[in-house]
Amino acid sequence: MSDYRIQGATGEWEVVIGLEVHAQVTSQSKLFSGAATEFGAEPNAQVSLVDAAMPGMLPVPNRECIRQAVRTGMAIDAQINKWSRFDRKNYFYADLPQGYQISQLYHPIVGEGRIEIQLDDKDPEHSNKTIGIERIHVEQDAGKLMHDQHPTMSYVDLNRSGVALMEIVSRPDMRSPAEAGAYLRKLRAILRYVGSCDGNMEEGSMRADVNVSVRKPGEEFGTRTETKNVNSVRFVMAVIESEARRQVDLIEDGGKVVQETRLYDPDRNETRSMRSKEDAHDYRYFPDPDLLPLVLDDEFLADCRDSLPELPDAKRHRYESELGLSPYNAQVLTAEVETARWFERLLGETATASGKQPAEVAKQAANWLISELFGALNKAGKDLADSPVTPEKGAELLALISKGTISGSIAKQVLELMMESGDSAGAIVEREGLKQESDTGAIESKIDEVLAANMDKVEQYKAGKEALFGFFVGQTMKAMQGKANPQVVNELLKTKLG
Repeated sequence: MSDYRIQGATGEWEVVIGLEVHAQVTSQSKLFSGAATEFGAEPNAQVSLVDAAMPGMLPVPNRECIRQAVRTGMAIDAQINKWSRFDRKNYFYADLPQGYQISQLYHPIVGEGRIEIQLDDKDPEHSNKTIGIERIHVEQDAGKLMHDQHPTMSYVDLNRSGVALMEIVSRPDMRSPAEAGAYLRKLRAILRYVGSCDGNMEEGSMRADVNVSVRKPGEEFGTRTETKNVNSVRFVMAVIESEARRQVDLIEDGGKVVQETRLYDPDRNETRSMRSKEDAHDYRYFPDPDLLPLVLDDEFLADCRDSLPELPDAKRHRYESELGLSPYNAQVLTAEVETARWFERLLGETATASGKQPAEVAKQAANWLISELFGALNKAGKDLADSPVTPEKGAELLALISKGTISGSIAKQVLELMMESGDSAGAIVEREGLKQESDTGAIESKIDEVLAANMDKVEQYKAGKEALFGFFVGQTMKAMQGKANPQVVNELLKTKLG
């Protein structure tokens, strides 16, 4: 699907990419305790005795965290394992109070699944690629070390300790930074649709470990490295380019790629070695003796499936087939759940205001949202969530256009004023005197003035230079200060020019 190649001294190299995404589960409390999970709390303000590993404390699985992991698995068409087990992953680190992490190595809750990505927004139907998902397992997060709080000591904040994570492990199916970026954006969109993770990479609730290797096209996989905790789509793509280039240069200089864990330095746009890559036996995994296996019954699974919303791919296909939207518009409107919700509110309000069916006003609503409102928001440096123009106000503006109260060009002015003031379209049109003129007498009078002032062009038009018709329309609209109904102008001009 991708023709991305690294050019080396010995020819072309192919990049092989897999991502391990750690997504914080949306829940009010942690995976094995009742402590809160809210972001931004004072250090160590959300730590229970279980999270701090006090003697005699026993973990109790949080049903909601398990439910969210299962729903996520269902959303990517994955195998749901009715029987799964928690293991202890043993290692010492200062932000891991137990001296082990409770995870799932041998028997994860979710098995193989898949995610379909689109590599070309302009042609999403013909640029598809399926990325395999190997597994999703549930585990607890560690705490956070802070090295900049004291000149000689490191502090530890255990607020994140015990927070539920889903580790979503892809197969090594990606072959370019663009594919990895598309995969990460699509996965984040699915998590947000499902509501199992907010996908906020800046706050650390979603981060990626990037596995990269290189090979000559068609040969066996090379040795991979893993770059840890990358926290943006842009950085993931940069890691792949930088690390692939490093590996190619290393191999062509006679060196060997070492399987290791690396860190990314965005300031220098380079990866650097962190530690040699551990294998499973290094962690002395064994079943957690404090936790029984998870056994999911059919009623629980049915409840999870029934709770799923319409997912982005299904919504995109519905927008195309039922609403008649172009593949590009459907792709843009379904890429984020917030955009889809906003559009559907706009569509409902516009249909109500016009008395038409949603399918009859869908194209107008979609084009206005993508071209006009998105453009205005981009210019103002705002997101859709911060828009001063609500779906209800947008629908009112579209209704004024449909009824001929204002023209399309005047609507652009009205939108600018709505963005500045937050006022409704109707109030602005009344206040600024922007109503479109449909009085044929007034328009006819202006047309007569325009034709009288341009008799030479009238003669040229009648002699066959029909392109001048647009000139007459423009001059009439200018004379009417843009407020004339274009349809009326066109009809009257055609009559007068014969």
